[in-house]
Amino acid sequence: MKHQHWIRSAAIAGVIVLLTTGCSVLGTGKKSDIDAPPKTGTEADVKTTSAAVTIDMADENTSQMTVYVQDAKGFVTPLSLGLPKTVSVAKTTLEYMIAGGPVQSLLPNGFQALLPEGTKVISLNVKADKTAVVDFSKEFLNYDEKNERKLLEAITWNLTNFPTVDKVQLRVNGKDLTEMPKNHTPLDTPLARTMGINLEKAEDAEFGQSTPVTLYFLNQNDQDYKYYVPVTRLVKRTDNVAQAVVDQLIKGPDAKKGLAAVLNGATEVKSVKPAADGLVTVDFSNKLLGSDQKASADALQSVILSLTENTGYKQVQIKVDGALKITSSDGQNYNKPVLRPAHINPSKL
Repeated sequence: MKHQHWIRSAAIAGVIVLLTTGCSVLGTGKKSDIDAPPKTGTEADVKTTSAAVTIDMADENTSQMTVYVQDAKGFVTPLSLGLPKTVSVAKTTLEYMIAGGPVQSLLPNGFQALLPEGTKVISLNVKADKTAVVDFSKEFLNYDEKNERKLLEAITWNLTNFPTVDKVQLRVNGKDLTEMPKNHTPLDTPLARTMGINLEKAEDAEFGQSTPVTLYFLNQNDQDYKYYVPVTRLVKRTDNVAQAVVDQLIKGPDAKKGLAAVLNGATEVKSVKPAADGLVTVDFSNKLLGSDQKASADALQSVILSLTENTGYKQVQIKVDGALKITSSDGQNYNKPVLRPAHINPSKL
């Protein structure tokens, strides 16, 4: 009965609908990480990796870490903040996702934390099967009902940044949560990135016959701080996830949601070719380039973020009409394969 309730909730409310697709958000089943410390395969990684993330040189006591918060339009968004170095990096990031806590002074205008005020992270432990078990205090249950799914997305995507974590199990005061108490989202199986983030469905896709792709579009707050927002879109079922990602980036964001496109709608893709060595190559026509013969830096970063998120490939080679000599609008050279950025959306207060 629990399983039936889960699928029914998915179909109606879009909660974990991806369980019905049989497809992984990452396409190949491999996992790429945003702001993840190097993998060594032990539980201790999540607890002792502060030295492995980029250090803010302005303060030797802080490190750049990613937290997932809500922006002014209601999107769950990653931000890279300079947080205090601690023994448990993952636990620290969760603590900086609590409303009314120390994160408030670090957030750009319009952003807010999703974990309820007063929540305490009692413990965070990672099991051998890469499930992170998080035990919250009872204040965790005082969330806004309309934010139930957003809260789950933020926690899950935050913890699965770390390569030692694939799944997340929630507890309150030492007891497993089997469902959320307000909208009754089922939690009888651990949460994973396959739940998507900022979920939406393409008009021509059907629940149960779709493939999820997570796309990075642009948003901006009222102080001209520009940042990427991940959106998981259900599209017509396909085995060519990399091609679907680029096609959907060209299609652009849902016009009703206020996000900005990263690729011009006239952009043409000549080929998308994954290779066995962890590299995917995308060849665009020269319509990718502006009048100055440079490619938009925002567009190139979005392509790299979106492809590495969905395919598991670690590097992206971008070409234009088969040529490698590409310069972005911010003066960066893209002649060689590019790795996924270590940090997304560094805060600019």
